[in-house]
Amino acid sequence: MTVDGPDQLEKLKEIGAICRDVLRAMGAAVRPGITPRELDAMGGQMLEERGAKSAPMLAYDFPGYTCISVGSAIAHGIPGDIPLKEGELVNIDVSAEKDGFFADTGASFPVGEVAPELLQLLEATKAAQRKAMFAARAGQPLNVVGKAVEKEARKYGYRIIEGLNGHGVGGWIHEEPTVSNIYTRATASASRKGR
Repeated sequence: MTVDGPDQLEKLKEIGAICRDVLRAMGAAVRPGITPRELDAMGGQMLEERGAKSAPMLAYDFPGYTCISVGSAIAHGIPGDIPLKEGELVNIDVSAEKDGFFADTGASFPVGEVAPELLQLLEATKAAQRKAMFAARAGQPLNVVGKAVEKEARKYGYRIIEGLNGHGVGGWIHEEPTVSNIYTRATASASRKGR
């Protein structure tokens, strides 16, 4: 991921803000009885109103504006017609393009009242994200992110799903660098070589 000048940075900020706003609105609409397809239609309409296009549709001919995964589905779920049920978790992934620049964000939301262990999972993932964001600094090897995420997950008694990584955005939906959520020495040495 590279940014060539302030104009490109402003465009990345704009599409990032659009994705953030759409995700927040969709998350606020999560409730028992609403379907993932209804949430997806809401997201698609909001993207269109802001002059943005669904990245999954553009890049992969995905059958939804957003990815919505319910319950034990891990990621990239296709929005369907089964209503959300009280006590479930739903993950919403919003990625979009505007003026040739892409952004990508996602979060999980409780559907009504959820079990304490699911609330703990939400707390753990938010804590891991915060730790990773503070660890990611210029001049640091990429593996500081994986180290922070993995350490926080273990603290709560969870493990990381291998292969589900972070990534760069910009001129395309998935760009370098690939950012692991697991600490490995290989990413330490690879990032040092890239400096």
